[in-house]
Amino acid sequence: MPTLFTKIISGEIPSHKVAEDENFFAFLDINPNAKGHTLCIPKIEEDKIFDLDEDTYIELMRFSRKVAKAIEKTVSCKRVGIAVVGLEVPHVHVHLIPLNDMKEMTFQHKVAMSNEEFKTLAEEIQSKL
Repeated sequence: MPTLFTKIISGEIPSHKVAEDENFFAFLDINPNAKGHTLCIPKIEEDKIFDLDEDTYIELMRFSRKVAKAIEKTVSCKRVGIAVVGLEVPHVHVHLIPLNDMKEMTFQHKVAMSNEEFKTLAEEIQSKL
């Protein structure tokens, strides 16, 4: 059965896409820890990051780095943090979180954004890729 993220990739579930190539997809988290919180995922369904083959793992990190650099150019922050937790959705995903304070990495601090804010931010990050 397709995961939630596979449905996002296929367009069955809407998202605010930030980046996409033939193997990976990045989109804004709908329940962000901070403005610009982005998820990078492989298009293949794999539950655990260390179960990815080595080439896919390395390419996911390269893709995530490219997206993180674009986030840094778009969102005012001290740095972009990275987290791989993997308990929420059984599909590998890398969290890229703009950080100004440690609380933004706790997954207990959330920010509210309107649909228009998500749309505009996704477009701004895309333009920096």
